[in-house]
Amino acid sequence: MADGAPQSGISANRLEAEDYHANFADLYPPLDRHEAHVASDRCYFCYDAPCVTACPTAIDIPLFIRQIATDTPEAAARTIFSQNILGGMCARVCPTEQLCEEACVREAAEGKPVQIGRLQRYATDTLMAADVHPFTRAAATGKRVAVVGAGPAGLSAAHRLALHGHDVTILDAKPKAGGLNEYGIAAYKTPDNFAQREVDWLLQIGGISVEHERALGRDTTLEQLRNDFDAVFLGIGLSGTNALGIPGDDLENVQDAVDFIDQLRQANAKADIPIGRDVVVIGGGMTAVDAAVQSRLLGAETVTIVYRRGQDGMSASGKEQDHATHEGVHLKCNAQPVALHGDGAVREVEFEYTTQSGGQLVGTGERFRLPADQVFVAIGQTLGETGLELDGRKIAVGAGGRTTLDGVWAGGDCASGGDDLTVTAVAEGRDAAEDIHAMLSGGE
Repeated sequence: MADGAPQSGISANRLEAEDYHANFADLYPPLDRHEAHVASDRCYFCYDAPCVTACPTAIDIPLFIRQIATDTPEAAARTIFSQNILGGMCARVCPTEQLCEEACVREAAEGKPVQIGRLQRYATDTLMAADVHPFTRAAATGKRVAVVGAGPAGLSAAHRLALHGHDVTILDAKPKAGGLNEYGIAAYKTPDNFAQREVDWLLQIGGISVEHERALGRDTTLEQLRNDFDAVFLGIGLSGTNALGIPGDDLENVQDAVDFIDQLRQANAKADIPIGRDVVVIGGGMTAVDAAVQSRLLGAETVTIVYRRGQDGMSASGKEQDHATHEGVHLKCNAQPVALHGDGAVREVEFEYTTQSGGQLVGTGERFRLPADQVFVAIGQTLGETGLELDGRKIAVGAGGRTTLDGVWAGGDCASGGDDLTVTAVAEGRDAAEDIHAMLSGGE
């Protein structure tokens, strides 16, 4: 914010210290041993388990739940980590209600699935708390792989490659590893610095070095990496943001929602983050919900998410939408922004109602305004320049994450075919690592 700019209703320290502590405490407290045993007893341990099919990383869910039921959570954690090395984070942030738990037989029969996500957290937290790494690195192969991006895809690929004995160098543009796990997820979902603790735990496998503040295109080029390493994996995510492109979008206090979440995650004290009285969030995904909920938790009086399509079209899960409304966030659908108004700083957002016509979203001509002294934009992110062939707006990849450039693989949000979930990024990083390993081992 520029010095001397109009402040409107924006202010830090809106709440008492104890309110910030309570608001940003763990959203879903972990299960204790007794609760985990009770929850695990509800599993039917299906032989042809639909929950496994629904998991992008194909964790053997019935096996790890049985291991919890037999009071061996460390073994359960090894089962999880063998497929998903970021199983601890995924247990916290994955939309299990749309994946494994939606497929659960008990969900179909009773409308109450086994608490797979919370059981996964119980197992992984137990092993990580013991500061135990469950895998031993294979003998060094002498092969070197560059991984660009230290987000879920890059970390997953790096760990699997190191496990096979290859030397891995991770280059990341940020001062901390973790990607969106560190910079883009609501603070109340991963308190107590979990993202960094998970990175430190993962690196215990050995054979992985991390070079921070090294950006592709600025500090190195893809051609240099191809010359210096035996293989390159790109897990660079989506670094750009979509602009509103409407009058007034350059007013003060109009901010990208990802930047707001990043600022809040990295703040020494939540109370230091200024928030408006009337906040409007434009978008319908998880980022929009995270920004809106955290605005309320910081003390905003009125927070409204406005989405251009119907509520059933929001990419944020029903559970996340319910959580937002429970926190006092208003959801307003079928409306698109057409202008922002204010004198230096934003004061109002003007919207037009929308409808479907001939399969297209069109404005109805009817407009309304919402007061706003702060606006967060969450309408998607874009891929930076890579020089690689694209499929739509993302890097084109084939089997095993191979790009059209020899020796280069990609996965996660930057690659085509995914659904922009942490767990999917982990799976793509893991699978690309296996394909790289096969190539480095003399396979096709």
